[in-house]
Amino acid sequence: MSGHSKWSSIKHQKGAADAKRGQLFTKLTREIIVAVREGGSNPESNFHLRLAVQKARDNNMPLDNVERAMKRGSGETEGAILSGVTLEGYGPGGTAILVQALTDNRNRALQDIRIAFTKYGGTLGESGCVAWLFDSKGLITLKSQDLDANELAMQAIDAGAEDVKIENSSVEIYTRLEELEQVRAVLEQKNLPIASAEMSMVPKTVVELDEQEALQTLKLLDKLEELDEVNSVSSNAEFHDSTLEKYQSQA
Repeated sequence: MSGHSKWSSIKHQKGAADAKRGQLFTKLTREIIVAVREGGSNPESNFHLRLAVQKARDNNMPLDNVERAMKRGSGETEGAILSGVTLEGYGPGGTAILVQALTDNRNRALQDIRIAFTKYGGTLGESGCVAWLFDSKGLITLKSQDLDANELAMQAIDAGAEDVKIENSSVEIYTRLEELEQVRAVLEQKNLPIASAEMSMVPKTVVELDEQEALQTLKLLDKLEELDEVNSVSSNAEFHDSTLEKYQSQA
């Protein structure tokens, strides 16, 4: 899971910048709208809505924004009809890339994503070509600044985590999807510093890349993340710390 884990860390760092310009809130709003339309506006009976609302709270999205999104999703207010789109493809070095988007125009989203793949050395594939390489898991990220990361990891395992990865200033906890909320609740009871909790597509195996392929793949993943209608990007690329540092220095 290390390749996924390191890219996930980059995404969380990037998320802070996204929030400053409103892009992250736009993506969170879409998640809530679609969750309500697909499963109703009652968070108690709608697992995806509970996660979407909690994710919005984790990112300090104003309550008014959350309520407006829920009203749009339930049809109380007008808005474009959004639907989920999953696209699969390959990055440099044959890495598998899974892109999940929420859009009111499938053709536009497909075109934007295809352009990004082409520009940065990737190709879109057919439905099902790489999805089998990923498992849907719960991912909880803890902030470990000024705390013992190994102790946090042990507490996460005691709480029911399937796997734990320590990444610099954070601890990433992987759970079975149906146990995500339960594990989070236990961690909250322990007053542990939770940064986020979400569904994540985790690769079963990772692909080693040389530095040039890795840098090109990071550019592709970053570009896909920047697209307004793209909600999440998953990859099975393995990134070494030295490559990540070089990429971040060039950004």
